[in-house]
Amino acid sequence: MDHFADRLRAASQSRLQRGAATEALALARELARRAQLIEEPGALPREMPDAGMFAAADQITVAVHDLALVLTDEGQVEEALELVAQAQKRAGV
Repeated sequence: MDHFADRLRAASQSRLQRGAATEALALARELARRAQLIEEPGALPREMPDAGMFAAADQITVAVHDLALVLTDEGQVEEALELVAQAQKRAGV
């Protein structure tokens, strides 16, 4: 995840605009949703706001760290890592 975030921080504005930032925000929102569902079962998850393309790297960093704190087994960790890998591939960074 740190590698993905670092690549986003180093990406040009045009690359971020071509979809990398959108992909990162979607990942951050999914990771945050998963963390909230574990922390508050049965509650409706709140959606992470769009803080702009230059904040996308920080948003995935925060979301993945929050999720890491509440994961309970290796399967969940592997699932989260796969989500990050897929998002990075789609983002092209």
